[in-house]
Amino acid sequence: MSQIVLSQVTLDYRVATGGSVRALDRISMLVKDGEFVSLVGPSGCGKSTVLKLVSGLLAPTDGNILLDGQPVDGIPPSVGFMFQQDALLPWATTTENVAIALELRGVPRFERGPRAHELLRTVGLEGFEQAYPSTLSGGMRKRVALARVLAYDPRLYLMDEPFGALDAQTKVQLGAELLRIWDSLDRTVVFVTHDIEEAIALSDRVLVMSARPGRIKSEYRIDLPRPRDFYEIRFTSEFRELHQAIWRDLAAEVAPISDAVRAEAVEPALASAASGTR
Repeated sequence: MSQIVLSQVTLDYRVATGGSVRALDRISMLVKDGEFVSLVGPSGCGKSTVLKLVSGLLAPTDGNILLDGQPVDGIPPSVGFMFQQDALLPWATTTENVAIALELRGVPRFERGPRAHELLRTVGLEGFEQAYPSTLSGGMRKRVALARVLAYDPRLYLMDEPFGALDAQTKVQLGAELLRIWDSLDRTVVFVTHDIEEAIALSDRVLVMSARPGRIKSEYRIDLPRPRDFYEIRFTSEFRELHQAIWRDLAAEVAPISDAVRAEAVEPALASAASGTR
C-alpha cells in the first residue's frame, strides 16, 4: 500500500511571455496507507497538478515528494491514474482496452481475456465485452476506464474528476460502484472533484484547497460509518453539517475571484464614461 508525503511543494509554470505562473505554493499534505482522500477547491487552484506531481508527470519547482518513503523521480510503477477523459482506444473492444493494462503488468496472454471479462463484470459491463467505445454511453466508457485501472492493480489510485462530466444519476451509480470496489481492495486513493457531496460520500478525509496559488486551506475528517450507501448517506445530519462547512470554506475562496472579474469589467466602463464627460 502507499503513503504520500508532500513537503513545502511549490510549482511554477513557464508561460509564453517568458515569465511564470505559480500554481502551487508551499503545499504540504500526507496521505496514509489505505486512505481515501479527496481534494476540492476552486477551478485553477492546482488540484490536478497535485496528482501530476505525485504520479511523476510533473516535477516540483521546490519542495519534496515521497511515495512509500522514496522520492518521486519519474513515473512510479505502483501508481494508476484515471484521467478526466477516459482515453479509451477507439479501435479496441472493451476487453482489449482492459487487457492492455494486464499486458503492461506482464500477465500472460492466455490469462488476459478471462481476467478482462471478470473485471468488466465487476464494473457492471457483463455482455459488453466485444463492444467498441463509440457504441457506449459516457457512463459505460467510464466503467471501462475504471476496469482498466483495476486491471493494472496499482497500490495507489489517482483519480482526476473521473465522473465530472456525467449526469447526476450515473454519477451516483458509479460512485456506489467505486465505494464497493474500494472496500474490497483496501488501496490508497487520491480523488479530485468539484462535487462536495461526492467527496464526502467517498472519503476518509477531504482537503480544501485555496484559490491559486493552491495551498491546503483546511481538512475535514469524514467519520461517517463504513460501509456507506453512496446516496442515502447524504440525508444524515452529519453529512449536511460537513457539506455546509466545506461549502463555506470554498465560497470564501471563490468570492475574491468574482470580485476581481467584476472589477476588470467595471473599470474600463468607468474609464470610458469618464472620458466621455470631458
